[in-house]
Amino acid sequence: MLLRIRSRDGLERIQIDGPHLSVAQLKTLIESQLQIPVQNQTLSTDQNLLLAKTPADLLRFSDMADPSTPLSALKLSHGSIVFLYYHGERTVSGGPAVIPAGSFGRKMTIDDLIAKQTRITRQESPHCDSVSFDRDSANAFQRYVNETLAFATKRGGFMYGTVSEEGKVEVDFIYEPPQQGLEDDLIVLRDPEEEKLVDAIAAGLGRKRVGFIFTQTIMQSKKDYNFSNKEILQSAELHAESELKEWVTVVVKLEANEDGTADVHFEAFQMSDMCVKLFKDGWFVTEFGEDDDPKLSKMKKDVVVGGKDVKEVDNDFFLVVVKIFDHQGPLSSTFPIENRNNLVTMKALKSHLDRAKSLPFVKRISDFHLLLFLAKSHGLGSDVPALAECVETQTAVPEGYQLLIESMADTS
Repeated sequence: MLLRIRSRDGLERIQIDGPHLSVAQLKTLIESQLQIPVQNQTLSTDQNLLLAKTPADLLRFSDMADPSTPLSALKLSHGSIVFLYYHGERTVSGGPAVIPAGSFGRKMTIDDLIAKQTRITRQESPHCDSVSFDRDSANAFQRYVNETLAFATKRGGFMYGTVSEEGKVEVDFIYEPPQQGLEDDLIVLRDPEEEKLVDAIAAGLGRKRVGFIFTQTIMQSKKDYNFSNKEILQSAELHAESELKEWVTVVVKLEANEDGTADVHFEAFQMSDMCVKLFKDGWFVTEFGEDDDPKLSKMKKDVVVGGKDVKEVDNDFFLVVVKIFDHQGPLSSTFPIENRNNLVTMKALKSHLDRAKSLPFVKRISDFHLLLFLAKSHGLGSDVPALAECVETQTAVPEGYQLLIESMADTS
């Protein structure tokens, strides 16, 4: 019976008596035929063993750790591949020949080997079961990009909500940071101080950052891709930064109908695990030329797609579709939204409070965008998380806060 042994030296073959042999006996045969001491060997049927970099990494590959395990229990048969990681140096001589790992017998470098084993396949299932949007929040976002921006420039925002144990994401509001929307690109101007306020308010409301939403322009609707290469990079960066496995990326686009009308569509995705890993490891080319195809992401090193070594990957390989629903959340979205074209003033605060005069005060301030405005006004920043907790629990707002907010509105 022949077994193929894949190591950093390439592919080699050894002869064994049959699948009844144990792992310990296999290691002894590897020592005698390939001159690798038993104590230096780690074996596995998982090819990722060859990517291990530390002793701790090796401990993750335990399928062949028990020396008494018979090869038949591992479903190894004639022609099967076993992956071998070994310590120390070795001179390959005699015995079965090493199959050359490159042109004219050149051996692979470690980087070459990792690249050859980086296979891009479609991830079938997302970590996020579904995403549900608060109707008012979603409508406020799409109405602005449709009616005011006319989908001529791009717009983006961070989504805040909750994640259930089943992986269901509920989005209750969208924070729109400062940004420059261009026709084919989106630059989010990160304001660390403002984001700290946003995260503090969200925590008081029992919410956290769960995803990113952005629009495509009307010109992009004429192109044959879901995400452009620049959008893949942007989405992978934000997903990696979040460290949230359920992180969702939503694209909003205008699509023409056969009758000449157009509808706004929301589509939700997760970036695949492989996409996020490749981004973290610095594999993506981040500079683009005018002739680059936007539906392809460029890699710095070869990856394997469909059995071929390539440096350009169809962006769809990195996208995992997520189901979309909607719900009516507890917060309103009627207060003017931050970082848009119109400056929000105290007059807007007064108008908002006057419109809801008949409601309890906690209901009148149950709007994320209003809370953020208060946090940025007259040194109220450190107090607003406490107001947010009142909103979350729908308990009475302390009289001092109420009088202060109403006096601010009366100064308009």
